[in-house]
Order: sequence, then C-alpha cells, then structure tokens
Amino acid sequence: MLVLFETAAGYAIFKVLNEKKLQEVDSLWKEFETPEKANKIVKLKHFEKFQDTTEALAASTALVEGKLSKNLKKILKKIVAKDAHEQLAVADAKLGGVIKEKLNLSCIHSPMVTELMRGIRSQIEGLITGLPSREMAAMCLGLAHSLSRYKLKFSPDKVDTMIIQAISLLDDLDKELNNYIMRCREWYGWHFPELGKIITDNLTYCKCVRKVGDRSNFASTDVSDILPEEIEEDVKAAAEISMGTEVSEEDINNIIHLCDQVIEISEYRTQLYDYLKNRMMAIAPNLTVMVGELVGARLIAHAGSLLNLAKHPASTVQLLGAEKALFRALKTKRDTPKFGLIYHASLVGQSNTKNKGKISRMLAAKTALTIRYDALGENTSAEMGAENRLKVETRLRLLEERGIRRISGTGKALAKTDKYQNKSEVKVFDPSGDSTLPVVSKKRKIQEVDEQDTEVAVKAKKFKAEMKEGAAVEDGEPVKKKKKKKDKEKQAEEEMVLSEELPTSPITENTEKKKKKKKKMKDEAED
Repeated sequence: MLVLFETAAGYAIFKVLNEKKLQEVDSLWKEFETPEKANKIVKLKHFEKFQDTTEALAASTALVEGKLSKNLKKILKKIVAKDAHEQLAVADAKLGGVIKEKLNLSCIHSPMVTELMRGIRSQIEGLITGLPSREMAAMCLGLAHSLSRYKLKFSPDKVDTMIIQAISLLDDLDKELNNYIMRCREWYGWHFPELGKIITDNLTYCKCVRKVGDRSNFASTDVSDILPEEIEEDVKAAAEISMGTEVSEEDINNIIHLCDQVIEISEYRTQLYDYLKNRMMAIAPNLTVMVGELVGARLIAHAGSLLNLAKHPASTVQLLGAEKALFRALKTKRDTPKFGLIYHASLVGQSNTKNKGKISRMLAAKTALTIRYDALGENTSAEMGAENRLKVETRLRLLEERGIRRISGTGKALAKTDKYQNKSEVKVFDPSGDSTLPVVSKKRKIQEVDEQDTEVAVKAKKFKAEMKEGAAVEDGEPVKKKKKKKDKEKQAEEEMVLSEELPTSPITENTEKKKKKKKKMKDEAED
C-alpha cells in the first residue's frame, strides 16, 4: 500500500512495509514513537519539492477545494501508475474520488489511514531526509500567510465586512449616547431643572451646559451662537428664579467633562454615518436607493455578507430580523409577522397601517432583485434601484388613492375594476321555530275570517226571525212553521249518499223483480 502525504515543502509518497500492524488502529501510535520504529513501518519512495511559494499556494488551494493539481497528477502518473495494483491511502476522501475518476487508481480513506497520517506527521523530520526542521517551519509559516491572503482576496472591491462593522458600531454609539445624555440631563437637572424643559435638543443642551456651567453665569454669558434669541431669553429668565439646588465647582467640572464626551461622540457618529453612506453607495448602490443606507446595512449585517443576503428569497428578506416572532407565531398557531428590518424603510413608513403588509411584500420582492444585481452584477449604476423604487411608489399611491376615493364617495369609477368578493349575508336566529303551537297558514286564516262573517250574518237573520215571531204572538196570530227548500234538498242528498254507500243484498233484488212482474200482469189484465 502507498501513502500520499502533503507537506508545505512538497508531496511525499511513502510505501507501507508492514501492513499487518496497521490493522491495530488503537495501538498504531506506539509504532511512531521514535524515527527508528517509524522507518520500520513506512519508507519514503518519492518526494517532489515545491519550487517557490506560489506553486505551494496553488497546490494547497487545490487540496482545500478537493481538486487535482497538474503537478500532483504528473507525480501520480509517474510513480504510482507503476504499482497500479496497490492501493493509495489519501487524507481527503473527496481528493481520493477525483484521483480514482481521472487516473483509475484505487484509493482508500479510513480511520486507520488518518491514524497513519498522524504518525507520519509526528516523525516527518526523520522520514524525509535532507529537509531541516528550521526550513520546514519557515515554509509552513510562509504558506499559511499566503493562504490567508488568498482567502481574503475573493472580492477586494466588495468588502462588505467594513459595512457590518460600521453599522454595529453605529448602533453601539447610539446606545451609549442615549445613556450619557440621560445621565447628563439628570445630573445637571438637580442644579437647573427648568433648562431640560426649555431646550429639547440633546446636543444643544450639552453645548449650552459646557459653555455656561453654573446657572448664575447665564445672565452674563452670551449663548446666541447656540440658542435662538427667544429661547435664550426664556433660559435667562428661568435661571433667575430656578428651584434647583446649589452644587460645587467640582460637580460642575465633572458635568462639563461628561458634556465634552457627549459632543465628541456625536461628532464621531456623524462622521461614521457619512463613511457608511459612502461605502453603501460603493458596494450596494441599488439596495441603498431602495431601502436607505441604515436598513440596507442592517440587512447585510444580519445575513452575514452581501452574497449570503443575495441567496435569500424575497419572503426571507421581508421577515429578516423577525425570526423570533415568526417561530413564536408558528408555535402558537397565530398570525405570522408581515415585516422585519424592512419595516424601518421610508416607503413602509409612508404607507397607512392597512397597506403596510402589501407595501412591505412588494418592497421585499424588488429589494431581493436589487441585492442580487449588486452582489453578482458587474454594473455599478443605481438605475435599477431607482426604477424599482418608482414602481413601489406608484403602487403605494394607487392603494392610498383607492382608499380616499371610497371615503369621498367618488369610487363609482373604480367599481368596474374592483374584484368580486362573495359577501355572505348574516343569518338571524328565528325564534318561531322553537314554538310548539301548530302553524296556521295564510289561506286557512282567510277561510276562518270568511266563516266568522257568515256566522255573524246567520245569527243576525235568526235574531230578526225571533223578533217577528214575538210580535205575532203578541197580536194573537198562530205562528206557521215553514220548511225550507234547502233543508229538503239536503235531506234528499243525504239519503242518496246513504243508499249508494249501503251494499244491495240479493234478497231485495229478487223482491223488486217480483213486484215488477205483478205490475205487468195487472196492466195486461186491465187492458
């Protein structure tokens, strides 16, 4: 078995003398305790030294990426191809696959091989002759520096690490400034509390305190270069009738020193902001035009680099910075957030609360395009960002105008273009369904009303008839009962119905026939 070993000085190929001892992986390190023992296990077959640092750098970068360099390919063809039946032990499995594919050599990579490589590295000075330790150390150091420089030179023009550091420092400065100013206002407020209400600007407040010091000096000090005339008069008037306590000169000196710190940090912050703006316009001009310097820098810092941010889809760019809220919403099965860091963009801030979600979604889609254009495109102009920003602004204007037209009542022109929405009517519970009383139909109600009318008419007729009978009895005339024809007709109809319903028996039929015969006989006799 052959072993391919890479060093900073060159490639070394060893031949394993005793393969049986390699089977004991746990105790293999004992065989490399001394150079004499190591020479019994492996023997140097060929060593190819690098000519200079550039060749060593090219070979090391190829090994890091798992590629086969030209120099290594020549060595393997020259040395290993002779012993093609033997296996080649390699430290990298990816490199072994490439060698097997291109040179058709059987490569092996296992824990036994890694332990063997560790043993060879520990006794490399004894195994490779003609290579002093001092020279080997110098080669290792030079190659390490060259490799580090090569890794840093991936994108020399687009060094986004400066932006990440600048925006992080800017956020830290803002926090520190707030703490310092709050402390300064509270500290000086014991001496002159009215000044904090009159002067609202923090930097102006610190400049005024630094220039004047004790409140008794306001009457004799000219602060017209810091404050306007009206505010200056108010401050001088408040200083004469102030309710604050008296403080010593040492306290005033400490407060003035704190004000100096606040002013210096504020000036450095403005300088850092200008630097960040220039770097953003140089590295990501389209992203800067779309969302601004601060939001763009925060997006890059959150993703890690401009290239990593370009790999994210638009939906991820929209929610970047709101990961905690997103996973909380997914866990509790509630509404997911609509925006993250992109919420601080000027376009989202201009929109109404109702339209913020729509604008942030459209802005994230256009921002994702501009990020990819900045990261992967060769052109450094900001035309694409300006075009996309104009599209988002027109969309925002349309959404706001639609809402205004609907409120003002002139939305009839937009009625044709509005999307159809199926609005379901709200159904109210009908309590009549709970009633146990029988439901009477309208027809039946009408019939009942008609019957009531007829009953009233019949009663009126009966009453008139009774009145007439009473009058006749008083005159002495007998009352004659009249049978109505209608009653007779009704009785006849009832008899007919009964006769039809009753079944006719055969006996009655025979008697009727006999009667008919007798009638005929009588008639004939009379004739």
